[in-house]
Amino acid sequence: MRSTAPLDPFVAHCVELMAPLGSVRSKRMFGGHGLYLDEHFIAILTHERLYLKTDADTQPQFEAAGCEPFVYDGGGKRVQMGFWTVPPEALESPALMTPWARLALQAAVEKAG
Repeated sequence: MRSTAPLDPFVAHCVELMAPLGSVRSKRMFGGHGLYLDEHFIAILTHERLYLKTDADTQPQFEAAGCEPFVYDGGGKRVQMGFWTVPPEALESPALMTPWARLALQAAVEKAG
């Protein structure tokens, strides 16, 4: 069932950025939102930051671009998940986001195996 409530402006912007790649939907989770592209979980949005899914093959590209990992406090320990921010310019247009979103989709598809 899809929510009819209006999306948070940042969530709506991120959905719009990824729309050229396929069907995008958001779901509330982790105190923020998760983004799904063609039913693959590809992103976490929290505290006005977008984190895209990575894996061993794609993470080095995010690191090389100066992106930051998604880290949270889990029982007194810092836990890093396989999600990284995108370069700031990627948030400016769908064309600039596309290569990063494709990497996230690649990682999600590989995980789904």
